[in-house]
Amino acid sequence: MAAITGFSSSFAIVLAGLVAVGATQSQAASGLLVICLTQGLLSIVLSIVFRVPVKFAWSTPGAALLVATAGITGRFSEAVAAFVVASLLIVLVGLWPALGRLIARIPRPIANAMLAGILLPLCLTPVTAAVEIPFLAIPVIVVWLLLLRLAPRWAVPAAIVLAAVLLVVTVGPTAFAHIQLFPHLDFVVPTFDPLVVMSLSIPLFIVTMAGQNIPGAAILESFGYRAPVRSALIASGALSAMGALFGGIPINLAALTQALTAGADASPDREKRWIAPVSAGGTYVVLGLLAGAATAFVAASPPLLIEAVAGLALLGALIGAVVAAVEQPAHRVSAIVTFLVTASGIVVAGIGSAFWGLLVGGIVMLWLAWHRQLKQTPVS
Repeated sequence: MAAITGFSSSFAIVLAGLVAVGATQSQAASGLLVICLTQGLLSIVLSIVFRVPVKFAWSTPGAALLVATAGITGRFSEAVAAFVVASLLIVLVGLWPALGRLIARIPRPIANAMLAGILLPLCLTPVTAAVEIPFLAIPVIVVWLLLLRLAPRWAVPAAIVLAAVLLVVTVGPTAFAHIQLFPHLDFVVPTFDPLVVMSLSIPLFIVTMAGQNIPGAAILESFGYRAPVRSALIASGALSAMGALFGGIPINLAALTQALTAGADASPDREKRWIAPVSAGGTYVVLGLLAGAATAFVAASPPLLIEAVAGLALLGALIGAVVAAVEQPAHRVSAIVTFLVTASGIVVAGIGSAFWGLLVGGIVMLWLAWHRQLKQTPVS
């Protein structure tokens, strides 16, 4: 259930993100395949070794970042170089604990505000789609809303299934005649462009760490398990760097689906729950073989429909990011500034808005904190 839910609820986001940074249909299918294989393999191996339910997933916020920064580069080889750099930074965190503590000290309001700014444009697309392609979008939204009340876990997968059915009815089955059911790995030689690396790798690294790895470890520990954080970071970063050469985005500790495999639903006996991510890992390997069909579905769909489904899937993440960004009154101004700059989509000196949002928000936070300190300092 964890694997199927995780795959069906966000594979469209991953594919849309890869296409947004220049991937061909074959390269996007290769990227989806390699991340299914790597996250499945890591879930199996680390869970068996540590006898802890350690589940991995792809970076959904990272994929959303790629969609939000479309236009930064049209050369997929440059995006691949950014994936490699972001992955190696994750390895560095695992090897250098001090850096991990530094990442954990990134102000939560700033990190979440940046994530919210990345997610906002995608979460607006269901509204746009309902106006521009109502016959496709509105039934999908209605089904999603209905199941959100009756069976929340299946709301997004059901919306994707309905979108696929409507698409087949609209464009006809002949549009899918060229589906390549069994994708192959496409090797991509990375091209290192400093501006693209700055625009993509640093925000991608931060949202993967702050939005996935840190919460994933916290969720695992909330169920009473000691998370093998260092091993997880080194292994996931290294495999992600290798997978990037075949189009894959970074993988990380799962957050939401981690709760499924670590909780009582997995097994009443907490000592046996490690079996759940092992079976989820095997399921991911099988699902990876469907990457060709999934990519063909996305390619045949109106881009706005895919983005609308992705927006529905990310609505919960947007709510969580917004709430976390503004929960501390002292940092609300800097959080809103970060959010607005990131959501603006500006590109300055070839560098995208996620980086500038983080930078400007951090400067505002430091300025306001210094100003408050001056006001509180007694005059002698």
